[in-house]
Amino acid sequence: MDQNQNCHKNNEFLFKVLIIGDVAVGKSSIMKRFAENVFDRKYGSTIGVDFKTKKLKLGGKAVKLQIWDTAGHERFRSITSAFYRGAHGIVLVYDVTRMETFTNIPKWLQELDLQDYNCTVKILFGNKSDLSSERDVPRETAFKYADSNNMFLFETSAKTGNSVNEAFEHLVSRMLVAFHEAESTATKPILSGDLSTCILSEQEKIIAGSGCSC
Repeated sequence: MDQNQNCHKNNEFLFKVLIIGDVAVGKSSIMKRFAENVFDRKYGSTIGVDFKTKKLKLGGKAVKLQIWDTAGHERFRSITSAFYRGAHGIVLVYDVTRMETFTNIPKWLQELDLQDYNCTVKILFGNKSDLSSERDVPRETAFKYADSNNMFLFETSAKTGNSVNEAFEHLVSRMLVAFHEAESTATKPILSGDLSTCILSEQEKIIAGSGCSC
């Protein structure tokens, strides 16, 4: 059975999504807002990686997401890069109130290139949009950059929930399109990895708890 056939079972699609970006841009808060619809002001920095699942229906299809939140600290980079394996979607996050987190996005894209994940669907989140008075990254600059790199940009707020669900739903729709395009052309799969068989690394199994959450 080929990789595309393994990507879904009983019309339920299972995708692995990785959230990456600098320290304190709100990656953990975004994941928690989307997965649990809550915001925790006291959410601390992620140590290594964190993990949550989310089920949703989109376009008549049942989708289960394995969402991996990675630490932005350089000292954890060797650990978090191991979790890139098998990712179907990448969420790159910057803080609209801190220009340096935006100018570092190319570094994260370069790291993805080094991991040979050019074919994974990528999306850009400009988080903390609720802090409009503290904005440091102009909307026009950010949207122009996203367009030039063939990515969609959503300005989100983990605090208020603004655009978080819409952004993830857009990512899922693009992953579904990419999957069906790869399946119809019968070429090298656009989506890498095979999550339906839950082939996780030992590190992933420890974090996921039960090993396989299918």
